[in-house]
Amino acid sequence: MPTVLVVDDDFMVADIHRRFVDHTDGFTAVGVAHTAAAALTAVAELGPDLILLDVHLPDTSGLDVLRRLRAEKNPVGVIMITAARELDTVADALSGGAADYLIKPFEYPQLRDKLESFRARTEALESGAADQNLVDSLFGGSSAADARPEARPLPLPKGLSAETGRLVLDAVATGAELSASECAEAVGISRVSARRYLEHYLATGAVSVRLQYGRAGRPERRYRSGR
Repeated sequence: MPTVLVVDDDFMVADIHRRFVDHTDGFTAVGVAHTAAAALTAVAELGPDLILLDVHLPDTSGLDVLRRLRAEKNPVGVIMITAARELDTVADALSGGAADYLIKPFEYPQLRDKLESFRARTEALESGAADQNLVDSLFGGSSAADARPEARPLPLPKGLSAETGRLVLDAVATGAELSASECAEAVGISRVSARRYLEHYLATGAVSVRLQYGRAGRPERRYRSGR
């Protein structure tokens, strides 16, 4: 389960982002910091997998925090979350090694998609030896042979099989929306396994999701083919 440190100088915004993280299955917020100094201390003490890092902090720029982490060879993932829209700020984030960039204000689904993409990249990097298609997908490019719309998605993470993955895709390709439980029943696997396949394919764009709100509790995630 990826752990996340939330860094934002606005206490209310930081709490909202923390709750967004905890609302996303498979992610947990392990801390909140409101200054660059507190962020660096929290990284050293908590060792998060990912930081949601604001650019505008009271003591120094979040970009300086990013540079400091990379200078210390800290590989923690960083998603810049900021109202800064200047292209030079975006360029600095890219060159500094940020995994992604999200402009405020945003809705929860936008952050959820960023988190899921981060997890998909992390799992792909742990999947074994890379081929050119995997490298191209991780770097946001495409090879000449893989530039078609039907280009294959990232390899499945460890523990997931291509055969079962195909059955999951077939189940959602019928056109009807399915919950993870309904997909699990159709394929003959556990709900937890079905959810892992569906969230992987959501991150790669093979499926899409709609939140169905009921009377109480968390909304139900309904999946369908993204093609």
